[in-house]
Amino acid sequence: MTEQKKSKKRPISGWVVLNKPYDFTSTQAVGKVRWLFSAAKAGHAGTLDPLATGILPIALGEATKAVPQVQDGTKVYRFSIVWGSATTTDDREGEVVATSDVRPDRAALDAVLPQFTGLIMQRPPIYSALKIDGERAYDLARAGETVELEPRPIEVDELIVVEHGTEQSVLEVTCGKGTYVRSLARDIAEVLGTRGHVGSLHRAAVGPFSDEDAVTLEELEAAEAGETRDALLAPTSAGLVDLPEIRLDAGQASAVGNGNPVLLTGAAAPAQLEECWVSFKGKVLATGSVEYGQFKPRRVFH
Repeated sequence: MTEQKKSKKRPISGWVVLNKPYDFTSTQAVGKVRWLFSAAKAGHAGTLDPLATGILPIALGEATKAVPQVQDGTKVYRFSIVWGSATTTDDREGEVVATSDVRPDRAALDAVLPQFTGLIMQRPPIYSALKIDGERAYDLARAGETVELEPRPIEVDELIVVEHGTEQSVLEVTCGKGTYVRSLARDIAEVLGTRGHVGSLHRAAVGPFSDEDAVTLEELEAAEAGETRDALLAPTSAGLVDLPEIRLDAGQASAVGNGNPVLLTGAAAPAQLEECWVSFKGKVLATGSVEYGQFKPRRVFH
């Protein structure tokens, strides 16, 4: 594992769509990937709990500028609800704080799911990274303080039962930013007159990235450093494919590269766009907006 010990940090850019392993923090995953690629810069698009597995998009170099767009994308989670016990953390890592003998049947479970679909209010778990007066909620909870978090609006596009059993059920949710699956499990159980917590959690998609795109740490480690490993990177533009793309000519590209707005020409040129990206010869130049036919860059990529 000393192949890159003394190597200089590289200005490499792109996405590692990592299938994060169990019992590994998102920060650890970013650190490992950054080391494997000797990348000068790295970040991730949305924290996954250590307990969770699945899609953790890791941005290297200029791709870090597209993290907000990926983070705001739709997410898909597959999770199990363990029936009969509530925990401090709303997952299997916590201590049991309440139990119930009630075990819902499939019909009852299906019947309550519409209550958790659409625009709903959700109370985040007390063991979360949300801040209260500048302190992380989980730090306050661990210190034994009473934590009260206000319900927040979230968007749930779809919630379905994948498997149902007496002791646990597996569900899949398609949702927007800020959704806590642990809260969903807790609240579904309570509406059914029982208690429940998350037993397992897998993120199957984030924005444009899904399980089909994912690589494991083992695959990254097994790939030879250099071109072979670099071939596992998705391009920087892969994080922006859910947004409209505008292709510029050389003159426009030069102006945008210097951070200047440009007038878009041609019959198909958009007049208004809240968010989009511009390219030249397949390379990402900038993200920004279009106002009155003029592209205004917000973030310029180099």
